[in-house]
Amino acid sequence: MSLPSPCHSPQSLTIGGAAHPAKPLNPFKLVDLQHRRVEYLRVSVTDRCNYRCTYCMPAAGVPVVGHDRLLSFEEIRSLVEQFVALGVRKVRLTGGEPLVRRGIVDLVAMLAEIPGIQDLSMTTNGHLLAPLAGPLKAAGLSRLNVSLDTLKEARFAQLTRQGKLGAVLDGIAAAQQAGFAHTKLNAVVLKGLNDDELSDLALFAGERDLILRYIEYMPIGVDDFWGPQTFLPVAAVREALVTDWDLQPAPLDGTPGGGPAKRWLAQHRRRPELAVKLGLIAAVTEQFCELCNRVRLSPTGTLRECLSTAGALSLRDLLRGGANDQEIRAAIAEALAGKVDAHRFDRVATAEAMSSIGG
Repeated sequence: MSLPSPCHSPQSLTIGGAAHPAKPLNPFKLVDLQHRRVEYLRVSVTDRCNYRCTYCMPAAGVPVVGHDRLLSFEEIRSLVEQFVALGVRKVRLTGGEPLVRRGIVDLVAMLAEIPGIQDLSMTTNGHLLAPLAGPLKAAGLSRLNVSLDTLKEARFAQLTRQGKLGAVLDGIAAAQQAGFAHTKLNAVVLKGLNDDELSDLALFAGERDLILRYIEYMPIGVDDFWGPQTFLPVAAVREALVTDWDLQPAPLDGTPGGGPAKRWLAQHRRRPELAVKLGLIAAVTEQFCELCNRVRLSPTGTLRECLSTAGALSLRDLLRGGANDQEIRAAIAEALAGKVDAHRFDRVATAEAMSSIGG
């Protein structure tokens, strides 16, 4: 495959056997067809997970790829460097569960050394976080998002199938002790399963100076778990919270990693001294695609331009095939020509495991 240099004029670019008009590339600005500036890269470092969450995968798990198909740490660093050269400033490590990847602290250290990354973060289920929080902080990780859908031990075991609530709570405490600030808790809201704990989760976060994000359950998965019986819109979350909390829209305050969440400041009605920062992510009912500034890199090196559509460009194959930096950057920029204007969750579900996509 012959790819144009970023300095070349527009010409035809052949990808997957089809010719596409190439856009002129500005090495300091990566934009898609909708002129959305892409500055955020989510890197899935593994498709493996130590949990089997009901809303993510079947109880038996899902097939995983061979280690030789996964990007090596050196390949991840090389590709992240290309994205940063194109204007990416935020990098988040995801999975699967990123902490099950052997040597993850070394990868964090490698990425933290890349000039131009302003925010290096990680999303984790927290099960393995307690012993790793200090090393991750020392290696250069900026922030953490920890999944926490329930505060009830038996329910936690039911939802995760293999998880232990105590391990996650220990991980959160260890992260705070290690000096992590602006830590977010991610709670996927599930109708009939944890929607009676919305206020309790806010109370937990407020008492520990954590940020809580309620996330609509998206129709992604391979077991038909998503549906009217489990989906709860963010509007219902707001209605449930006002019994105990006074909600006020919160302006942008410089907190890193704001992302797509609509921010609220919640003050407890019976404990006015207690306030908590909330984020409500309504990917399904209050679509925010026009503000999307992110792309995803799968564990096997596929560039996924949108969460709802499968990617076609294998950056791993380009890298292993000997493509140089300019060729890889040109391919990345050209792939964004296929980034859809919005997801299609209102019409069709994505029949893939979230652990394989990289959340």
